[in-house]
Amino acid sequence: MIDIILFQPEIPQNTGNIGRLCAFIDARLHLIHPLGFKINDKNLRRAGMDYWKSLQVLEYENWEEFIISPQKPGRIFLLSTHATQSIWEAKFEKGDGLLFGNEGGGAPAKVHEWVHGNRLTIPKYAKELRSLNLAVSVGIAAYEAIRQISLSD
Repeated sequence: MIDIILFQPEIPQNTGNIGRLCAFIDARLHLIHPLGFKINDKNLRRAGMDYWKSLQVLEYENWEEFIISPQKPGRIFLLSTHATQSIWEAKFEKGDGLLFGNEGGGAPAKVHEWVHGNRLTIPKYAKELRSLNLAVSVGIAAYEAIRQISLSD
């Protein structure tokens, strides 16, 4: 229904949990290298548990390889704390991709430029806090997209 794209994720436990979520919702997981860990990392496997075996994972050497790939989703939304449009204002469709920057620095300027206006944020109510954990953000955004798509079917 949707694709999840991680730009250079750094923490294996987050990626493992996101992989588990992707398997659970039948979403493809795109991993853009370099990663901050090895795919065979025991922490990744522990967090993803046996779900990792049922997951379709696509890996790319770098951002440039991803953007020319025929496997990338047709429409991609970047989730960012710098966006002004919330996930509730977006109109998600089947086949959309949700792109997330890494835990340390988010997404670089070239990624922000590439998505043009397709930047979304998760509404926050505690203004003094910076952001959510990556795996939590993916879960929130993925389920909002699925909710919208399910309503339109």
